[in-house]
Amino acid sequence: MGDLLEAYRAHGPGHDEMLQATGPTRSAWTELAEYARLGRAERLEAARSDVVTLLQNQGVTYGGDDGWRLDPLPVLVDELEWQRLERGLRQRAGLLDQVLTDLYGERRLLTSGLLPPEIVLAHPGFVRAAHGITVPGPHQLFHTATDLARNADGAWTVLTDRTDVPLGMGYVMADRRVVAEALAGPYRASRTRRVGPFYAALYDALLGAAPSAARDDPRVAVLAPGPAAPTAFDHGYLALLLGVPLVEGGDLAVEDGRVWLRSLGRREPVDVLLRAVPANAADPLDLDPASTQGTVGLVHAARSGAVSVVNTLGSGVLENPALATYLPRLSRALLDEELELPSAVTYWCGDRSMCSHVIANLGRLIVRPVSGAEPPAFGWELSLGERADLAARIAARPAGWVGQEPVEASTTPTLAGGALEPRPTSLRTFTLAHGADYLVMSGALGHVGAGPRATLTGTTLPGTAKDVWVLAPEPLRVAAPALPGHGLLPGRSPDATISPRVADDLFWLGRHTERAEAAVRMLRTVADLWDDYHARPGTSADDPGGQALGVLLAALRETTADAGLAELVTDESLEGSLAWTLARLARDAAGVRDHLTPDVWLALSSMERTLQQERARRRADVGDGGAGQGPVLMRLLEALLTLQGIYAESLVRDVGWRMLEVGRRLERSRHVVATLRATLGVRRDPAVETLVTTAVVTAHESAITFRRRYPAGGVRAVLDLLLADPANPRSLAFQLEHLRRHLADLPAVARGPATRDQLLDDVGDLLTELRTDRAVREDAEGRRTVLERTLGSMAWRLDELGAEITRVHLTRPTPTRWPGGRRPA
Repeated sequence: MGDLLEAYRAHGPGHDEMLQATGPTRSAWTELAEYARLGRAERLEAARSDVVTLLQNQGVTYGGDDGWRLDPLPVLVDELEWQRLERGLRQRAGLLDQVLTDLYGERRLLTSGLLPPEIVLAHPGFVRAAHGITVPGPHQLFHTATDLARNADGAWTVLTDRTDVPLGMGYVMADRRVVAEALAGPYRASRTRRVGPFYAALYDALLGAAPSAARDDPRVAVLAPGPAAPTAFDHGYLALLLGVPLVEGGDLAVEDGRVWLRSLGRREPVDVLLRAVPANAADPLDLDPASTQGTVGLVHAARSGAVSVVNTLGSGVLENPALATYLPRLSRALLDEELELPSAVTYWCGDRSMCSHVIANLGRLIVRPVSGAEPPAFGWELSLGERADLAARIAARPAGWVGQEPVEASTTPTLAGGALEPRPTSLRTFTLAHGADYLVMSGALGHVGAGPRATLTGTTLPGTAKDVWVLAPEPLRVAAPALPGHGLLPGRSPDATISPRVADDLFWLGRHTERAEAAVRMLRTVADLWDDYHARPGTSADDPGGQALGVLLAALRETTADAGLAELVTDESLEGSLAWTLARLARDAAGVRDHLTPDVWLALSSMERTLQQERARRRADVGDGGAGQGPVLMRLLEALLTLQGIYAESLVRDVGWRMLEVGRRLERSRHVVATLRATLGVRRDPAVETLVTTAVVTAHESAITFRRRYPAGGVRAVLDLLLADPANPRSLAFQLEHLRRHLADLPAVARGPATRDQLLDDVGDLLTELRTDRAVREDAEGRRTVLERTLGSMAWRLDELGAEITRVHLTRPTPTRWPGGRRPA
């Protein structure tokens, strides 16, 4: 198998996923090693490098700009073993479903004494306002995520249940696609069951959960907390996989007895919400009034049956770790079956004898609050004083604590430092209510501990993830589709789900893309002059080249930021720098991931890698502040041109694309006006002016046309080409025409576009009235006052136009509230 695998040794007597207890390698790992040549260190390092690049190219992140860590080696689970696990997961989901139904219904479990009321009623996941809310269909628990691991004897043990917001389904598919490409040959030849059909089933189940009034044409959306959430990628990618809108609480309104998605010029009904925000944050009226993630009136809409929210509000009560103490008893009472998948041995301190046991054994237990408000404490890591303090806290409020026996999780070979290490492994599995039963995803989100001896309490995000391959008995010959094969339902407008928030992100995506390209082109032009005239023997600031460089440096800093060339390229903390603009471009794209093609992330990751490499180069060789910028700027320009090509050739011409184009055309208009104002407003020596005008047309990608059409050059020729020429894609006239066309195509709005259109017309009138022969005339001090005054008037009107577009199209309405601030009783 090779040196690396032969040198691999498991730690301790516990279960290892690759090595059998007697020492030999399990057959599935032998097959994988032979196909992938995993024994060779260079092959594994290449696979890891491929994984890092592929994750960047897909824009897979956790916590904003943090990269997602994924080990190239999967976890392999045999089909027979998985069948036993599936059976236990279906049983567990069915049991939790019955518990949830009872707790928000008849509550017989509490009145009969099968479940202590303190476990339920005092838990923050129990939402009293959700009493009486039901979801159509046979199940109230729509889907679950279960974190589990094998214990020392190889049996599966549940670490925790995730029922409020079961995160991770987006990451599962992203991990699978990356590992399947990095290990393409082994994956194609393997017996691995595909995970794609689960997402198709999820979409079908969402349609089936719609209220009866909407069954003919149900509208589904994913309700997420927004791009600032650490798991924003997971939410956006899942919405992309399902082909449904990703919405935030502010995008929705409860009016006329229904939930509506605010769209430009209209509103669209929403019938099913796949909830990715915590239940208590879902409605600031009935739940947490401080929440900014929810929608006013959502609880009332769910109770009235106007919308189905899944998982249902209040399902988080099932995440209480104290519930694990009573699940075996509940399984026997409700299912007349023994619980097949046991939880980690748990002692609820609300029971006097269990509390005494926990306090007496603090040094070997994992202790956690049932509220989940703070991380678990590992008793063996605490000092004697810390254990005493913890014991006092438990004694003061025993019902709020549990103690758990640690699970010695099985280990899986993981690439670390050029070698394979055994790392404790947990899996997050996913179960979905589908028809009369539950369906289990044929895969999972794997997680390995930070070290060989790490203690796992669940599948934590972030961390180092692993893909999970469930091996079928025979090789799979027919590939299942990775995505649901549905499209827009008949009669549905493609513009129907563009909310003001999405339109705003697309508007700024266009602006920041154009701003970045303009900055790169100007930086390249200035860098070329810097190389030619800065500190060259025999030149000085008084020479034409030095003077021209000074003019263009001033213009560059006026349109970006006041800093050196190197800082303008790489300093992300400097507002207005190229790196700062590119970071905001990436955030804009992340907010509308479900509206963009995957190719966008190839361009974004290319730019991020380029900046990282340039920062590393600058740290290693500080050098001259303006030197060596050409190659990095060229690579950034290539990526930006790729983005512009994607916008032009790969995006549907819907209202979102028009908003993106409005942003691009507005920003290009602002840039050409600002650059001309900063460079041509004052007469200079003819040699200086020739260098400046040549640089200006070069920075606006019009140099070839300028030389061909205006061989004599001159300021007037520059103004004709960059201001008035309607056939030049870089001219102001061209931008105004496209702005006028795109704005006219936007949906009508209640506020009225009169001021918006007047501002655009005013800029057009100023351009029409500008006679370039008069504009180039100078006063006694050499100033071209007509040109300066006209460009200044254009500049503030363009700024006002941007503000007016935001006011007319992108401002979110004030959230709707019930009369008097309270919903009807």
